[in-house]
Amino acid sequence: MRPSNTRRVRQVVLVVVAAAVLLGVNVPPAWSYISEWRHEELINSPDYVRQFGHWDTIDVPDPNRVNAIHAALLSTGKVLLIAGSGNKEDMFATRALKSLLYDPSTGQSRMIPVPDDMFCGGQTTLPDGRLLVAGGTQRYEKLDGAVTNAAGTMTVKNEDPNNPMVLPAGTVFVSPTGVRYRADAETALPPAAKTGQGRRTQVTASEEPVFVEAVDPGPAASNENPAQYQVEGLPPAVARNVYGQGQQMTLRKQDYQGTNQAYTFDPVQETWSRVSDMAFHRWYATLTPMSDGRVLTTAGLDGTGEVLNGQTELFDPRTDAFVERKDLTHYFPTYPAIFETDRVGRMVYTGANAGYGPADRGREPGFWDTDTGAFTAIPGLRDPDLLETAGSSFVGPVNDQRMAVVGGGGVGESPRATGRIDYLDMRDPAPHFTPGPSLPEGVRYPNLVNLPDDTTLISGGSRDYRGKGGTNNHIARLLHPDTGELSPAADPAVGRDYHTEAILLPDGRVLTAGSDPLFDDEQNLVPGTFEQRIEIYSPPYLYRGARPTIADAPPTLARDQTATIPTPDAGHVRTARLIKASTATHVTTTDMRSVALDVGPAANGVSVHVPENPALTPPGPYMLFLVDDRGVPSVGRMVSVGPGPRALTD
Repeated sequence: MRPSNTRRVRQVVLVVVAAAVLLGVNVPPAWSYISEWRHEELINSPDYVRQFGHWDTIDVPDPNRVNAIHAALLSTGKVLLIAGSGNKEDMFATRALKSLLYDPSTGQSRMIPVPDDMFCGGQTTLPDGRLLVAGGTQRYEKLDGAVTNAAGTMTVKNEDPNNPMVLPAGTVFVSPTGVRYRADAETALPPAAKTGQGRRTQVTASEEPVFVEAVDPGPAASNENPAQYQVEGLPPAVARNVYGQGQQMTLRKQDYQGTNQAYTFDPVQETWSRVSDMAFHRWYATLTPMSDGRVLTTAGLDGTGEVLNGQTELFDPRTDAFVERKDLTHYFPTYPAIFETDRVGRMVYTGANAGYGPADRGREPGFWDTDTGAFTAIPGLRDPDLLETAGSSFVGPVNDQRMAVVGGGGVGESPRATGRIDYLDMRDPAPHFTPGPSLPEGVRYPNLVNLPDDTTLISGGSRDYRGKGGTNNHIARLLHPDTGELSPAADPAVGRDYHTEAILLPDGRVLTAGSDPLFDDEQNLVPGTFEQRIEIYSPPYLYRGARPTIADAPPTLARDQTATIPTPDAGHVRTARLIKASTATHVTTTDMRSVALDVGPAANGVSVHVPENPALTPPGPYMLFLVDDRGVPSVGRMVSVGPGPRALTD
């Protein structure tokens, strides 16, 4: 602290202590006030912010506050924070489903209702700028002791090869003993498969699972044995072919269940539209954008609360439809961190995930070939059993093909956590993880955000599951890809653990939102309160003086093409970066990447050249940054890479 500040602090100390003595006030609270005052002086001082940056808590009006579960930077520069039911079962029951549209350039916000409960779905941005959200919550979990009506999975079968059948939600299945069970979702049954002719004819029933719950409460509806169930209300001729094959019906714990519905959000009209349903119900699914504009859709809990057994589908924005890839299956735990590498169709799974699934299946990092389905394990990761709630991302430009896996904890409600940071160089002839630096303490739920100066911000998290025991970290670090080392950043004031997300804004700042602690006290006695404050980090580069400017930019940058970017600061521009408008949930951000552009001189500005390789630049909205010789970026310009707006659907 500078001498003048020190003198001021001493003067205030004397005044406060004197007042405390005269008024009979306890001195420790007075000293606490002084300590807090000195801290505020320090973190707001010019020297401090130039070195560490600064966090600001954003004042969102009470009516516009949401339990932010998902965050997306839109092509308009606005941020959409999606809550859906926001992990509140009463909101789910009343269908009070919310999202908040926030404009970081003006601070204005407004609520936008969502058409279905997108809580814990998957999301990414499409080539034309629309936001795709797929899956979400069909049913909340019920813990042991809270289940009043016996329930389980019903496999519904259709043996009619000539007629499809759709059974609506609420369909009742009747057991051989007359117990009635009600389905909680629609069941669409295609016709049965028919092969051969005459006596060699074979009919294979189509089948679909659906979750059912006893109409009447109590243990009398429990049934541990498989049985065949009639569908109530069907004509006898139809009932001969359509029936249910029930498994165990119990009063045991019931997991969350996913939906198969999908929607897009138009960032210009600011409206939702429904697209085709997925082939599978998914809760905690990952959506990964690919080089051809399609979206790889993996993992999740299905409509009965079971982890999907590797079923994969692709969303095509040209048709707004999902198509199952029956030839492409791999088992992943929920919210797997899957990215496309610089080879078209070659995906990398870092091992980071957000939870559901056994500890001994699907946890190993590896390369996944979407053409052949082959999965090749990647060795060398430290603490391989501590990947749940870990963060992962590319570090530095995606052109370099380096990734980092940061933090993580044990499976489920484990108190174990690691501060491990390991690197993966995917251009190595034999790719493997190598040790990097360590965070000062173990951390679950770390947010990772690529910045235009090539550093990666690591912030937030907690040492224990959902911040139990008051273990939110309140730390931030900057990861430097050139040295592989960490440097300290200003500490965030708001703790972030479960249900947290962070995204880069066009002005170079980082927005963080969400956090859903299990408890609000260190003794784990007070139920947790969802964190509704937004906090924005201004990195040190924003305190180094005037920023370079972009006078203009074309709306679309084509691959393997050169564009002129007018700027009065051409003599100082050293690098140019395209950073994809990203989405985030559960510290999983599979569409975030920074692309290095070749920079050269041009009349009244600089020229930038976009790489030819489509795997480096999946089509969609990006932010274009020019960065000067001090590492200071311009304000980002929103541009489209690849096909322009709506081009894929024309």
